[in-house]
Amino acid sequence: MNLFKKSSATRQISLVVTMGISMFLLPAHSGADSILPNLPVVESTTKKVAIVIDDFGNNMEGTTEMLNLPIPFTVAVMPFLPSTKQDAQLAHDKGHEVILHLPMEPVRGKKSWLGPGAITTDLSSDEIHKRIVAAIEDVPYAIGINNHMGSKATADERVMNILVDICKERNLILLDSRTSPKSLIGKLASQKGVPFSENQLFFDDLYTYSHISKQMVRFKKLVRDRDLVIAIGHVGPPGKKTAQVIKEAIPTLQKEATFVSLSQTVKLNLK
Repeated sequence: MNLFKKSSATRQISLVVTMGISMFLLPAHSGADSILPNLPVVESTTKKVAIVIDDFGNNMEGTTEMLNLPIPFTVAVMPFLPSTKQDAQLAHDKGHEVILHLPMEPVRGKKSWLGPGAITTDLSSDEIHKRIVAAIEDVPYAIGINNHMGSKATADERVMNILVDICKERNLILLDSRTSPKSLIGKLASQKGVPFSENQLFFDDLYTYSHISKQMVRFKKLVRDRDLVIAIGHVGPPGKKTAQVIKEAIPTLQKEATFVSLSQTVKLNLK
């Protein structure tokens, strides 16, 4: 799950768009306006932290532990998999935002890693459009999209124009997982007036508890230095470890920032 090699029902909503948030570029290393009920919320700070957990939809390890975290976060669900609808429903029932975790072609890696309905650059524009729409409709309660893998697809202007146009038509937000420094998601979303955010850190690009803990240290430093920090973790092989590291860090993080859902981090640049 290296930063540049990530084995990583449409519902329209009204977005509360946060204006003027600075854009952040990921370091080059391996790599909603609704708050959950009865959860502590820090009111004395303007800092925001948003955590997105990828790879729901395939009965992955750590699913229960993640969904039981006592903070708002965003659940990214892959389409067309055995527990796609179940996981989206569970997340929604717990008050979490749901987004589509759309599989996209990487520069390196096997197509078999992507799962069904993947977006690849060799497809016709009509087929890409058809697949994206079908994926959106397969994930209940999805209010946006982020990319699973996708280092090649997100750098392809034709493919990304189709994606961004669909998001605009359907009032969906975009999260660029930043699996490539050449990604065009932010540029095209900004040009077309589609609300978007960008990931700044992967917690578990390596699966060891030690590495995930070190990434949490980096995350805390980003929180001290910035007003908004977005990070991605995963269910699956690192799921239980990542959930534990996040759970242990919550009290410290809540002293400095407010946990928010993804839709509270988006920016909209109209040009």
